[in-house]
Amino acid sequence: MKVDILLGLQWGDEGKGKVVDVLTPNYEAIARFQGGPNAGHTLEFNGKKFVLHTIPSGIFRENTINIVGNGVVFDPITFKKELEEISSEKSDVKKNLYISKRGHLILPTHRILDAASEKQKGTAKIGSTLKGIGPTYMDKTGRNGLRIGDILEPDFLDRYNKLVLKHTDLLREYYNFDYDLQKYEEGWFEGIEIIKQFNIIDSEYFVNEMLSKGKKILAEGAQGTMLDIDFGTYPFVTSSNTISAGACSGLGIGPNKIGEVFGIFKAYCTRVGSGPFPSELFDSTGEEMRRIGNEYGATTGRPRRCGWLDLVALKYSIMLNGATQLIMTKPDVLCTFDEIKIATSYKLNGKKVDIIPFDVTDELKPEYVTFEGWKTDISKIKKYEDLPKEFTDYVKFIEDFVNVPVKFISTGPDRTEIILR
Repeated sequence: MKVDILLGLQWGDEGKGKVVDVLTPNYEAIARFQGGPNAGHTLEFNGKKFVLHTIPSGIFRENTINIVGNGVVFDPITFKKELEEISSEKSDVKKNLYISKRGHLILPTHRILDAASEKQKGTAKIGSTLKGIGPTYMDKTGRNGLRIGDILEPDFLDRYNKLVLKHTDLLREYYNFDYDLQKYEEGWFEGIEIIKQFNIIDSEYFVNEMLSKGKKILAEGAQGTMLDIDFGTYPFVTSSNTISAGACSGLGIGPNKIGEVFGIFKAYCTRVGSGPFPSELFDSTGEEMRRIGNEYGATTGRPRRCGWLDLVALKYSIMLNGATQLIMTKPDVLCTFDEIKIATSYKLNGKKVDIIPFDVTDELKPEYVTFEGWKTDISKIKKYEDLPKEFTDYVKFIEDFVNVPVKFISTGPDRTEIILR
């Protein structure tokens, strides 16, 4: 048996949470493989809305195992709040949530360092969510980090204090930043005690044993391909590998264990925070997209920047991930527009560019193909053949351009609002 992967092909916020929830009945386990509480995976069903930051999006399905893999960085405070928020719908989370011993802990001082670093950058800030993600991954690669498994060791508090001392020394020496450590620590040790009540596992053995027994696993990515630490719009990226290869290192599986790769993209583009965005709209059209699509960060609440679909970036992401199936979300947001545009190439210094260059700058200007809008509410349509021709022409153009089929179309936020082709 192989692990299927589901991940975002843009700058995050593509609708991964809902789609994982929809696909979960086909799998025995859902596994998060990278990122941290900067993720905000939104699920809507039975008239309720939930936003998951650390817990995999299969948690609301009975008898499905959910695994937080070793590649995830884990904030006990966020985890504690998350459990409280989902308790109304899911009373017994402990029986089917498993946490890797090798996942790294986000300390209160990681969050302080994140805020201090972002403040110091001034106008050059990268748009961090200030969740401590970057500093935690820095300690991981610097071989200083604390891991989930460390909380079970008798000298855990000594290890914690040693790392906190290193951080406070950094803050004193390099940053002019006021903070109250005690305030940041509120709830953190309570969260540690809550984590101890869960299944803390050697996840690499756990996952591979499930595969050897023929169990189906879906790996759930966070953020999006264009935020990948290596291949995204650096330095305006996240601190982990968001592409499909990250599932191997983030779960402890070999490349030969990868099966289908589901790539999710919006029918348009959005981005939160700083960084290049070639097809961004600065006019009333972009504002209308934001309003209709309710484009505000599920984690930060920040307004998302909006723009037309960028097929150069999409094709790049498909290549990096080896995507085998595509899932389009939020085409219903575009139902009121007379014209729909798609970027198919760029102009840079007067020359045509059809790849993502090493340095994506503001000088990169998109060139568009224009389509007639479908001007129809498609949110209640259940069959592909019932969709307006203007929309199916739009889908076909995308498929022909990237040479990968669009297998699912999400037409609304609820788990029932999806079309399978």
